[in-house]
Amino acid sequence: MPTHTKPGLFIRTKLALALGACGLFCAPTAFAQDDAEEKADKDVEELVIVGSLLPQTNLKTIFPTKLIDRETATAAGLNSTTDLLQGIGVTAGAEQINNAYAGFSTEGGPGANTVSLRGLGATRTLVLINGRRVSPSGTRGAVGSADLNVLPSGIIDRIEILRDGASSIYGSDAVSGVINVVTKKDFNGVTLEGEFNDPTEGAGEQARFSLSGGVKEESFQLSGSFDFYERKNLTLADRDWTLCNMHMLRNPTTGASLDFIDPETGKPKCYPITGTGSNGLTINTIGTQEINSTNYASLGLTSPVVGALGSTGTQFDRFRPNASITTGLIGYEGVGGFSNNTNVRDTFDEDMLKRSLISPVKNYVGFLEGRYDLGDAEVYAEMLASKRQSSQTVYRQLTLDYRRGSPLIPSNLAFGNFSAAQPTTEGVRVGVRAFIGFGADSSSQEVDFYKPTIGIRGDLAFLPDWQYDAYLSYSKSKATYQSYAFLIDKLTYASNAVTATSYVDPSLVRDGLTCNINLTRPAEKCIPYPRLTAETVGGNLPQDFRDYIFQNTEGETKFYEAVHSLIAKGPLFTLPAGEVQAAFGLEHRRSQINDIPDENSIRGNVDGSSAVITAGKDNVSEVYTEIELPILSDRPFAEKLSVNTSLRYTNYDSYGSDETYKLGFIYAPNNWISFRASQGTSFRAPALFEQFQGTTSSFSAAANDPCNNYGVHPNEFRVANCSSEGLLPGFSATSTIRVLSQGGAETGLIAETSKNFTYGIILDPEISDSTNMVLTVDYFDIEISNGVDKAGTTQILPRCYDDRDFQTDGGYCRLVSRDPVTRRLTVKNAYTNISTDISRGIDIDLAFDQELPIGTFLTDLTLTRYYAQEQQLFEGDPLKELNGSLNKPKYGATAGIGYKLDNWKLSYGVEWISSMSGYKEVNENPETSIRDLDVPDYFEHRISLSYQTDSWKTTFGVRNLTNETPPEISATSSIFQRVGNSPLYSGYDYVGRELFVNFQINL
Repeated sequence: MPTHTKPGLFIRTKLALALGACGLFCAPTAFAQDDAEEKADKDVEELVIVGSLLPQTNLKTIFPTKLIDRETATAAGLNSTTDLLQGIGVTAGAEQINNAYAGFSTEGGPGANTVSLRGLGATRTLVLINGRRVSPSGTRGAVGSADLNVLPSGIIDRIEILRDGASSIYGSDAVSGVINVVTKKDFNGVTLEGEFNDPTEGAGEQARFSLSGGVKEESFQLSGSFDFYERKNLTLADRDWTLCNMHMLRNPTTGASLDFIDPETGKPKCYPITGTGSNGLTINTIGTQEINSTNYASLGLTSPVVGALGSTGTQFDRFRPNASITTGLIGYEGVGGFSNNTNVRDTFDEDMLKRSLISPVKNYVGFLEGRYDLGDAEVYAEMLASKRQSSQTVYRQLTLDYRRGSPLIPSNLAFGNFSAAQPTTEGVRVGVRAFIGFGADSSSQEVDFYKPTIGIRGDLAFLPDWQYDAYLSYSKSKATYQSYAFLIDKLTYASNAVTATSYVDPSLVRDGLTCNINLTRPAEKCIPYPRLTAETVGGNLPQDFRDYIFQNTEGETKFYEAVHSLIAKGPLFTLPAGEVQAAFGLEHRRSQINDIPDENSIRGNVDGSSAVITAGKDNVSEVYTEIELPILSDRPFAEKLSVNTSLRYTNYDSYGSDETYKLGFIYAPNNWISFRASQGTSFRAPALFEQFQGTTSSFSAAANDPCNNYGVHPNEFRVANCSSEGLLPGFSATSTIRVLSQGGAETGLIAETSKNFTYGIILDPEISDSTNMVLTVDYFDIEISNGVDKAGTTQILPRCYDDRDFQTDGGYCRLVSRDPVTRRLTVKNAYTNISTDISRGIDIDLAFDQELPIGTFLTDLTLTRYYAQEQQLFEGDPLKELNGSLNKPKYGATAGIGYKLDNWKLSYGVEWISSMSGYKEVNENPETSIRDLDVPDYFEHRISLSYQTDSWKTTFGVRNLTNETPPEISATSSIFQRVGNSPLYSGYDYVGRELFVNFQINL
């Protein structure tokens, strides 16, 4: 029988620190074992750690690996595996998708939490559990990464992080690194664990309960756990810094505010409905044709219109109800159009503050693992199963287009001629458009995930000292997602109001009017638009009308992945320095995605967006090998010299074949210093959604139309190109830009490739019996070519309209079309190979402990310094340096100190995100810009105290001890998303100070 891993020895041994291991707070945990026990455990059994297929006896490994155990999360007040993996200690400040992204479009759909190493994206980070892949799960068509919500918490023994590319070992997706979650094994008994996090400002509470246990007999072992985790909703109304999202513009010389001052309050206006804070969305407003001092009489008005407080001039095409207005447009005051500042319009509703700041979730996770000894082999099985229930609260604006000549329009607005016909007006021009605050509503998701694995491992009878491991794993994610939507057909029927007849159901009649369709198709039971009144514009809509046009839509997403794997490993032959170890393996993976949106979405009946079915599958077969050669051992100036090489051949049905390799070495001239280096290549086939995503429509603001007021634009080609489409120099776009997103399988999408280089040094001096110290420093360089991404409207549109060779069916303009009647733009934004991504930097890990006359002092530090975070969007473009720009800090670090005395341990820690600046992204000079796009260094402190006995342990602490709030930036049109006035960035704490308590009871 092969020798099996004993994780406890891994954690207890001093050599574990040579991994650059524990990062923040892990060293205190690593040394928290009984001193006598630790000194006795100097011999380490062979075990396999992430980054290699071969068992290791010396944990000073060739490849940069980081170790974190479950106690790390407890000491830091991190309530779940998700929080631990997305923490600064793992990600070094790279942006992560978490529950703060509730109102934004993300991979995996709302509620999914993913992890990205080196800031290169979640699809380039591979997540494993016990060395085997965790398949993607989530909702909607863009499912391509592991959702951290499926991982257990209570039974985790350690988490191994490989901070290097490893496609030659693990296959596709292991581009920027690998995370391996290792569960506890070989233990008896039952452990009950609970943890509670309570924000001192209220709301956003977290709770987790875990029950884990195991039974171990001579030939049989069984262990498992059940976790329940709940996070309560945290809204914009729950935090002071999110109550008023302002522009925050200022005079660059004096610093005085340039924000629009609301004349009704004397304070800057708030825009909580928008993530950018550009101008908010208009509510409580109507749009008509232009009214000015020369045409008012021809429109039937007896005097010029009256402007609202804060307005300028006499030209208006936006009005707000005001009962005190008795001249001009009676009952309405002008709030927008032409020389007027659009901020005069209403932009705030108390319901906007119901929007989720951090969305709520409930997770149920079960894990079961068992092994049975057959004598010359061992049968093993695992089952991972989870259910996620998540939801998000958003705010809705409703646009009602009243048909020109409709009896629903009052006589004083009958002159209205706002725009050309829209989808809901059946060829009739729009007389008046009402911009209405509809209120808050929620969307929800339920994701069921399970992953059974069965395998057999043992000794190869015909090869001495060789072992094999064969397994079959099958994963399935089945999810439903629900959200309410305005249905275009209902809006169309409801907008066509006519005089009711006696045959119409009285419940469908309003003020003698009903829907025309009720006369021809009574079964429709249409509720007509309410008459256009001040109450209607103010959002006071009949409930039956709301229910008729705003209905629930539901979609279903399924993702399958099957893995067949066979690996054999053992010694090839013996060299003077030791045995040459080798591993050979075969793997086959089959994956399939099938996302079926609601029928209304598929047939384009949802106002504001649409989506069609995403369906596709792929198969990959791989052959791989790894060989480690000990060159020198126990020689003068050569304590150790080993070389490791790996090679993988990959063959995808979709993308053909490729080879990846990795070559590394470690050299230790003595037992306290080691040098290591590696280089290799990685490969990533596009995710299924990147290949097969069905066409999905969304919208970009009309202000992003390049031809808006193009007559004054400095680019002569843009002026000429917009003019060639028959647009006047003062053209003003009134329709949002329709954006069509889709997969790239039909447009020649190819796989990504990358190169990885790592150089490092390990210092492990033998200072004294009472002192331990390990320092690792690793330089990394990752370059990705043919990156799969979408260009985005902000790149496509300028490149089309600023092209000297402007042509509607060539270049980037082949992705752009303009309706000849409505002048509305449509942009096709498909996945394609467009980018180069480069990440270069250095990792520093320091762990130190010192036995004192009374107790033990512990300290550790983990720091990542990026030297480059570069992107090249299109071939021929210069590389764009993003290092230090918003959400891409140059430095990310964690540090901790601890003191252990008998059963007590006191821990203090701090996380640091370096200062960042956004001026490069918006091409503005900070000296002359009216925006403040600099954010200072961000520090978050925590402290905890724990007490442990043989049968129980408890930890009390405070996270974000100083109640640090996120820094603030000014609004930009579309570059930086904001929450409140803060950048949308996972490195900042939105919750505030939290009290936490954790207890563990061994039953």
